[in-house]
Amino acid sequence: MKFEVKIPAIGESINEVTIGQWLVDNGEQVEEDQVICEVESEKATVEITAEQSGIINLIAQNGDTVNIGSIIAEIDVSAAESTDVKGDSNNKSKKLEDVDKATVESKSKLETEKSIDIKVSPVAAKMLKEAGISIEMVHGSGQGGKVLKTDALKAINDKTMSSDANETISKQTKERPKTDENIKTGFANRIERREKMTTLRKTISRRLLEAKHGTAMLTTMNEVDMSMIIELRKKFKDKFKEKYDVNLGFMSFFCKAVAIALKEFPVINAQIEEDEIIYYDYCDISIAVSTPKGLVVPVVRNVEKLSLAQIELKVAELAAKARDGKLTIEEMTGGTFSITNGGVFGSLISTPLINSPQSAILGMHTIQDRPVAKDGQVIIRPMMYIALSYDHRIIDGKESVSFLVRLKEILEDPIRMLLFI
Repeated sequence: MKFEVKIPAIGESINEVTIGQWLVDNGEQVEEDQVICEVESEKATVEITAEQSGIINLIAQNGDTVNIGSIIAEIDVSAAESTDVKGDSNNKSKKLEDVDKATVESKSKLETEKSIDIKVSPVAAKMLKEAGISIEMVHGSGQGGKVLKTDALKAINDKTMSSDANETISKQTKERPKTDENIKTGFANRIERREKMTTLRKTISRRLLEAKHGTAMLTTMNEVDMSMIIELRKKFKDKFKEKYDVNLGFMSFFCKAVAIALKEFPVINAQIEEDEIIYYDYCDISIAVSTPKGLVVPVVRNVEKLSLAQIELKVAELAAKARDGKLTIEEMTGGTFSITNGGVFGSLISTPLINSPQSAILGMHTIQDRPVAKDGQVIIRPMMYIALSYDHRIIDGKESVSFLVRLKEILEDPIRMLLFI
């Protein structure tokens, strides 16, 4: 009997996925509940498990795009059952010998995997083994230096590029004479490569175009004196870290300030649905996170009810999941407003694109010491430009500017966050 492995329903509006990585080989024995492959949807990476034990026959290949409900493999359940009852009295001793040998090998394998798990994920270990790359040669970006799937992909990619480059240079050196002109133009270093866009990257491209062409987007800007927040962080960061086991960053201050301001300007937190405007009495803030595969926006829910510590803990949790590709569909849907921090990459100012169907997004930028006028004197202050991109179909200029001014007021005097004034 053969059991069909199908792509399950992953989330609302998701109709297709891409086979990211098979974790088993064709013809391999698989066990019930064993993770057999990873598929990439437009929002997250999802693990597919075997629902039966048996010999697996792979139908879809790595990189294939398949629809929800499609058959990607078959598991021969009868093969597993026949294996269990195979043999007779004439080869009992041989079977016992094989069992003993298999037990020893299995025990050795488990011990090896146990030691490897400390520093490398099973998926990464399999990928590196197939590519012939030593784990010791790969730098791990996970907690405690653990080698993750993204680290393995980078190492394999680096090896491929290096090999291709050496082969190309060797071939060109043999085929073309070494002339002064050849050396001058440096033809040997002109390398091109093509790779298929991932499902996530295609989705990002599509959604950015939709945001650009589907909204009447405008951007208004202001600047914030970050002196008070920097002083508070400097004064309490050690105690904060000791008590909550998380760093006190800028994001919690911005999330909390945004939640207060959104309550005062509810249209900034609203969304258009056909010919209606939906207003939310809660603040679910999407935080843009850069990952090796692209930008994702996990959601911190009910920010208006959270403390700074609770916000920092949730942001840290979601960011870690994003980098490991472990975010669920639920964790990336339903936001009412977005924040993106280009400042971590050195951006001085930008016009962020709205995260549709939301109506506004706040862009944070790098903090820079600049001269400012205060009380008739020019002084140096750590300043940050902030930008609010908004959908002019429902948000007027007065509301957008007033929202940003209110945000500036709260951030420059963060005690207001505690007193709500």
